[in-house]
Amino acid sequence: MNHTITLKDISAMAGERLLFKHIDLSVGNREKIAIIGNNGIGKTTLLEIIAGLKEPNSGEIKLFGKHISNLKDYKIYRKDIGYLFQNSDDQFICPNVLDDVSFSLLANGVDRNLAYEMTKNILNEFGIWHLKDEIVFHLSGGEKKLVAIAGVLIYNPKIILLDEPTSGLDIKVQEKVAKLLSNLDVAQIIVSHNENFINKVVDKIFYLTKDGLENIN
Repeated sequence: MNHTITLKDISAMAGERLLFKHIDLSVGNREKIAIIGNNGIGKTTLLEIIAGLKEPNSGEIKLFGKHISNLKDYKIYRKDIGYLFQNSDDQFICPNVLDDVSFSLLANGVDRNLAYEMTKNILNEFGIWHLKDEIVFHLSGGEKKLVAIAGVLIYNPKIILLDEPTSGLDIKVQEKVAKLLSNLDVAQIIVSHNENFINKVVDKIFYLTKDGLENIN
């Protein structure tokens, strides 16, 4: 199996406190996994390390088989990594829905008319095209989450990293998001407390402890 993400002996600290150590993980280019664990154990921190938002205190990272020595090495992979923040407000760049979801397309040189059609399609897929002109910060929590997920997926990243993607979503919408993610043939890592949701999407579930990751299924 070709590995999209490889972690070897990763450790991380929060100030003087050890969050975790000895993290080894390999994720194939179409593999979907979930990471669960107790509150405060560092699940978000681990996801941020994989995304290149934070450096680990020690260990090795490879993306697409290439060694990552520091955060600058992530620059060429930014368009390949879709990252969903736990707090949707941290995700938004533009004030209204249409501009925010289409931002990554336009920033990467996609024609404006094509970007509009792609944004229309994905917002319709999520059932939120009617929100296109709304100010993102005025939306409900669930609406914000859908807009944020749409913004992550629209550029077809090769790696999708999702931090609590179902928070604020009702059961019906969770089902829609689960179906969409399960049909995407790209590497996915989901951090979530929603076991019903992740069981519908992922191939493997890992439990994070201070001393490493344990495959529990």
